[in-house]
Amino acid sequence: MGLTMLAAGTSIPDLISSIIVARKGLGDMAVSSSIGSNLFDICVGLPIPWLLQFAVLWLRRPSSTSSLGTIPVISKGLICSAGLLFLVLIFLIVAVILCRWKLNKIFGMAMLVAYLAFCLLSVLLELGYIVCPLVIACK
Repeated sequence: MGLTMLAAGTSIPDLISSIIVARKGLGDMAVSSSIGSNLFDICVGLPIPWLLQFAVLWLRRPSSTSSLGTIPVISKGLICSAGLLFLVLIFLIVAVILCRWKLNKIFGMAMLVAYLAFCLLSVLLELGYIVCPLVIACK
């Protein structure tokens, strides 16, 4: 939950710059900025903590690189959250086609509702209020 709030807080400058650019009539630049910043976060921001953890573990025992192991990702509803995210992506593509590639307030509200529903369901999955039927035990 804290990471969701942190992510929302760090995205506010991107939101403000996208709004300013969109009001100047450069909607393509606003969309590209939002997609590009998320892509950067996934490709650069996500691997850095893992790299740092491996570096710290390696500095503790540099002779045995095979014993570094893996970094466990402990999540009760990761598979369902990924599936929900994929459904939101499908909804986005269908909504863009139905709106004839025009961004309007109805489209924006629909995307906001879809995002809030995704966040709510993800939090409920992690807290265990909703049980993911697709839980696979990996050993």
